[in-house]
Amino acid sequence: MSRQSLEENYAAGGFGLSLQPGVNAALLIVDFVEAYLSKESPLYANVDSAREASISVLKAARAAGLPVLHTCVEYEPGGKNGGVFFRKVPALRCFEKDLFPQLAAFAQGLEPIAGETVICKQYASAFFGTSLASQLTAMRIDTVLICGVSTSGCVRASAVDACQHGFIPLVIKEAVGDRAREPHEANLFDLQAKYAEVISIKIALAYISSLAK
Repeated sequence: MSRQSLEENYAAGGFGLSLQPGVNAALLIVDFVEAYLSKESPLYANVDSAREASISVLKAARAAGLPVLHTCVEYEPGGKNGGVFFRKVPALRCFEKDLFPQLAAFAQGLEPIAGETVICKQYASAFFGTSLASQLTAMRIDTVLICGVSTSGCVRASAVDACQHGFIPLVIKEAVGDRAREPHEANLFDLQAKYAEVISIKIALAYISSLAK
């Protein structure tokens, strides 16, 4: 099936309508750590361009006064709090506490600063088993801009859960990345069709600017 016929097929089924961003947004940076940037890591995903885009978005969000939240992954020794997910993906051993601190470190230029929330998680979604939803609700957030890695994994899971918790997810396509083009593009297509708005960095920066406090 061609791209055009695929889009026509989904449109005919009633998929892909637009969600309008709200007036109180936060930036969520999902798992942008060195494990995805280091060639020595089993999670290496060649996502330097997504890192650069995320840095631009982060700078804009900070300048506009938007809340910024970062996620990371950390497991107890042996991954005993990682359950089935840890057993399914042995590469997650990169995130055993104190085992590979250089891989667990936040990517250069995307380090949290004072006042920014860090959500430590064990599963794909930034919402699962964390206080993220309640924190966003307490701040009266209605829209979540999403950067990070990987598109087919933690970004997708977090965007779907944002939708399910009642927040409008805006996935910034240049600021997310994956280890292969095919899952990256397939998941962006599916997110746009069903759960989120996949937007360009140009649109994201203009939206952030419009919310400047």
